[in-house]
Amino acid sequence: MLNIVLHEPEIPANTGNIGRTCVVTGSRLHLVGPLGFSLDERMLHRAGLGYWDSLDVSVYRDWDDFIDRCGLAGPQGRRRLHLLTKKARRTYAESTYRDGDFLVFGKESSGLPEELLAALPSRCERIPMLPDAASLGNAESWEARERGLHPEAADRDAGASPLRAQDICGNFIDPDGYRISALNLSNAAAVVLYEALRQTGFPGMEA
Repeated sequence: MLNIVLHEPEIPANTGNIGRTCVVTGSRLHLVGPLGFSLDERMLHRAGLGYWDSLDVSVYRDWDDFIDRCGLAGPQGRRRLHLLTKKARRTYAESTYRDGDFLVFGKESSGLPEELLAALPSRCERIPMLPDAASLGNAESWEARERGLHPEAADRDAGASPLRAQDICGNFIDPDGYRISALNLSNAAAVVLYEALRQTGFPGMEA
């Protein structure tokens, strides 16, 4: 059985959609707090339809609580983690998945915390996508809006944050390669989960 982990999810509909995917693939869902919504949220159950009641789901206070309760603290446990991020050199398709692995996705607005990525650089993976200029006809206006909404972007460009300015253990992409375009969280989770299912012999998808 595979595990999908959502770290501080913010949009209930995404979590509901991912929960539905977990049910039909026999996967577990782990929600790491603080959550951006209540589990009683109407949009959560609307997206999850009737599947939510059949979902194997666990909720954790924070990342440390998740690591502790799932027994992932040691080297063996860390090898079961796959951290999905734009800031990785290795792609998800280059990774090896085993039964019981945890596919970890960050919150919709900012992804996984950079401190977490820096602590586990060898566990970081990305989904390949076209460059902004090729996928977004209005990439420049998107970038301007991004910078206006997020003042820290100026720090990123100036290299003020060591986590943004440095390549952590050969893992992070050059800050100049920063991109706007991204998959919806529920789409990203499905892409990686189905590759992991293929590798682990899900019925009808044997490698």
